[in-house]
Amino acid sequence: MPVISDPAQFNEEDLYVDLRAALGLPLYLKCEGFNFAGSVKLKAAAEMVDAAEREGRLRPGSVLVESSSGNLGVALGMIAASRGHRFLCVTDARCNRASVRLMEALGSHVHVIDEPDLHGGFLGARIAYVRALCAADERYVWLNQYTNQGNWRAHFRTTAPAIARSFPDLDVLFVGAGTTGTLMGCARWFWQWRRRVRVVAVDSVGSVTFGATPGRRMIPGLGTSVPPPLLDESYVDDVVHVEETDTVRVCRLLAGRGFLFGGSTGTVVSGAGQWLARHGGRELTAVAIAPDLGERYLDTVYREGWPADVTEAEVPAALAGLV
Repeated sequence: MPVISDPAQFNEEDLYVDLRAALGLPLYLKCEGFNFAGSVKLKAAAEMVDAAEREGRLRPGSVLVESSSGNLGVALGMIAASRGHRFLCVTDARCNRASVRLMEALGSHVHVIDEPDLHGGFLGARIAYVRALCAADERYVWLNQYTNQGNWRAHFRTTAPAIARSFPDLDVLFVGAGTTGTLMGCARWFWQWRRRVRVVAVDSVGSVTFGATPGRRMIPGLGTSVPPPLLDESYVDDVVHVEETDTVRVCRLLAGRGFLFGGSTGTVVSGAGQWLARHGGRELTAVAIAPDLGERYLDTVYREGWPADVTEAEVPAALAGLV
């Protein structure tokens, strides 16, 4: 029986959903949303805060500040509340309102950027705001998830070896690409210890992470408007890009089977289905990482009529070959 005194001490590491029953898809989904922060971002948040405390950068009077589209902000807000730190999250207009309210309930302050940077989009504008804040006031401590090595090391230490323990015969792993912390941590671990495992990155159409053309993106979590400094493509075996309309359809298909997952999960499952259909997936052992659950997306992904061009009844093209 787990008994804890710090909310960061609990995380369900070994829960998987077999999507053959729900979607007819030969894929196991690693569920990372069962902790008090509600997402995989708890791991990176704890790693980065622990390091800042050990190094003496985070001390009495300091104010944690971070740019986040939502989930990391909630995780940092939870850790800050439990350890007595102050925290400011800099987000943008695409952040789910539920995530903002969660951070505020935890005692965090939230600053919302309304206008994107001309070249760097909303992410560029958020980072510019954080840089200016830190330059003007030395109390602010920026963990900088985009360059912080603790972001990927958290998953090198925990997520990847946990998957390997559960699936010793794993053939392919699908990981969504945002800051690429989860992707790089898992890819580096499997490259070092299980080189036969193929690591496939799943990105959103409109993201520039892998050199694609920038475009409008509405769902927070995956994709970037600024190339992520943590990314080393030499560790990645393949990349799949997913349209956000397919993301929404997959999320709603899963909800129709009783599984309410977040937008990033819909993207990863859609991308995995697309890749498996091309590569004879029924003969492979495949795992995908589901970063969070779906409650924070009720006003967007799961709201009828959002976006206007999605028809729920359609099966996404990405799954058509397998469903």
